[in-house]
Amino acid sequence: MEAISHAGTVLGVLAKDGVVLAAEKKVTGKLLDMSGSKEGGYGGSGEKIFLLNSNVISGVAGLTADANSLVNYSRQTAQGHLFNYNDDIPVELLVQRLCDLKQGYTQYGGLRPFGVSILYAGYDPHYQFQLYHSDPSGNYSGWKATCIGANNGTAQSLLKQEYKDDIGIDEAVGLVLRTMSKTMDSTTLGSEKLEFATLTLDADKRPKAKIYKPAEIDALLVKHDLAKKDEDAEMRAA
Repeated sequence: MEAISHAGTVLGVLAKDGVVLAAEKKVTGKLLDMSGSKEGGYGGSGEKIFLLNSNVISGVAGLTADANSLVNYSRQTAQGHLFNYNDDIPVELLVQRLCDLKQGYTQYGGLRPFGVSILYAGYDPHYQFQLYHSDPSGNYSGWKATCIGANNGTAQSLLKQEYKDDIGIDEAVGLVLRTMSKTMDSTTLGSEKLEFATLTLDADKRPKAKIYKPAEIDALLVKHDLAKKDEDAEMRAA
């Protein structure tokens, strides 16, 4: 739990037509090359946001090594379900399977719990868009909007004030970015410190997961007027 409380903020918001996930990247050094760590080529750095299946994405806070293990297990479970039933795994079933594994590690001596909390954003035809949170004990719960990691109390307070039940995906994106800008440890919001993903439906009503590339994140910040200011340019203009 200590590792989770010090991890970068991960925030999720459920909209009527999609789900939004955002995560704060903890950049440990200026010389660290993030370009070579793109998880599976899906556009993200692979550090905080992962694609579990075509209908489920996740954001993690805590020990990244533990998260990698659980992500691999989730992907194998989802692919096993697809192989057996020729259909995407229901979101809550995938969460249950993962939480069963996590709970097992709390039962026996010589094992330690996985030091990671996870947000799951998913879609299935029965319950539509869903947002779940699970903790190291194996407990999980459904949410309309929630936050894990550092400064989660502040983020929860902001979400309680601004979240609406009929929120659309565009409004949810704006809410997530505004909340992240107020709760991140960094004073500036940019693609080098932020990961972003959305889950929506395409024209054929199939789930479409998108993990944003750095250039797309910067464009999104400019659109919502949250891009970091160029201080040198401002001084020259003055």
